[in-house]
Amino acid sequence: MAIELYSTLTRQKAAFKPLTENEVKMYVCGVTVYDYTHIGHGRTFISFDIIRRWLEARGYKVTFVRNITDVDDKIIRRAAERKVTCDELTAEFGKAMQDDMVALGCLPPTHEPRATHFIPQMLNIIERLQANGLAYQTESGDVAYNVRGFQGYGKLSGKDIDDLRSGERVAADQTKRDPLDFVLWKSAKPGEPQWDSKWGSGRPGWHIECSAMSCHYLGETFDIHGGGPDLIFPHHENEIAQSEGAHGKTFANYWMHTGPLRVMNKDGKEEKMSKSLGNFWTVRDAIAETDEKFGKGNGAQVLRFFLMRTQYRSPILFGPDLVVDAYQSLKRLYGAIAAVTPDDEALDWNEEHAQAFARAMDDDFNVPLAVASLFELANKVQAQKSPALARQLKKLGAILNILQGDPQAFLKGSTDGLDEAAIEAAIAARKEAKKARDFAKADAIRDELAKMGVMLVDTPQGTTWQRVLVSREGQN
Repeated sequence: MAIELYSTLTRQKAAFKPLTENEVKMYVCGVTVYDYTHIGHGRTFISFDIIRRWLEARGYKVTFVRNITDVDDKIIRRAAERKVTCDELTAEFGKAMQDDMVALGCLPPTHEPRATHFIPQMLNIIERLQANGLAYQTESGDVAYNVRGFQGYGKLSGKDIDDLRSGERVAADQTKRDPLDFVLWKSAKPGEPQWDSKWGSGRPGWHIECSAMSCHYLGETFDIHGGGPDLIFPHHENEIAQSEGAHGKTFANYWMHTGPLRVMNKDGKEEKMSKSLGNFWTVRDAIAETDEKFGKGNGAQVLRFFLMRTQYRSPILFGPDLVVDAYQSLKRLYGAIAAVTPDDEALDWNEEHAQAFARAMDDDFNVPLAVASLFELANKVQAQKSPALARQLKKLGAILNILQGDPQAFLKGSTDGLDEAAIEAAIAARKEAKKARDFAKADAIRDELAKMGVMLVDTPQGTTWQRVLVSREGQN
């Protein structure tokens, strides 16, 4: 069965056909590294990490490029506020971004270019655009793109050019021919990073960066371009205009965008994530919160599972309390692997749950449906005590990069505040009470442990324990 994916450009699903058989060239817009990454970034990058992993599982060799924007108005302002250089600022937050993505279980990109390393390539594209009548220098010294000179402008966002508003990050330059025209090259200002060009010293505009970096690594036409929903317009629209205007070729054959992320406030209402509203979550803060709630070391796994459970194109609502269900669900899957040790055989794609998993993933990477097949499989593992099915569960989970930790470690969570020796002693005392048929004492021991957040699990092999969430009133 061929993979079908939805393209923002065509607004429909179609069979995926890469330019080169068994190879996929894929570009995903990265982060402007002036601050820590937030959970919206996490949602987008986890989604494309899973898309990449499934393409590889299907036998494709994937070249995955994710850029770093390291020159930008926000970077310049933040560096000035902190009294550091732009290079120092972007080195710090670039490394933090990479650490956050590793924590969330994302594979590193094949290439991770930094914008400032590709100035010559950007200038080359701008020269081509000028030669093609699509770029001009304004009286202020900037070089702008002639939007109305490109006939296909608006095809990605589906907007009529006359209805579009300027999408620039700065106030419109009154010397531009049209308010929609966007800046390709910004003339130098005192104290800002700058490079030489035929139009004078300056620095690149935001949009030209990705055209240059994607073309360098993937060619003038490649398979998949992706990013968050906020990038459709103007960033990706402008990338198309620049790249196709310069090279006269289709830029990317498939455009993929994640759905928007909103947060639930303290009143239980949905709202846009914003620092001004006090509801802004960085990835590392969200991991720390989930670690505290579900056990140190479990937070990143739970957060990844939460962010992947909604189909990548659909809106997602985030809130600390909403993550609890993801934790409980992940516990169910880990519980099956903890109960039955998987065998060491290879994944069997002919097994019914593996086939259901594959059908779901081939249908525009439908992770929620794929995860549903994992829960059905987990139920059978528990019922049949089958090492072969336990292996299927763990290896299908590996494709999503879940269920790869020690099951007992996950189920117990952090032992902070718990005396493991005392718990084991209580389990032994309960066993002796049951032998003596003192069931009241055995139940009292179980109930006392439950108040501590310890749930006992009786199995044919003996009694194990898990750490569970305990409410403020002391109820599980």
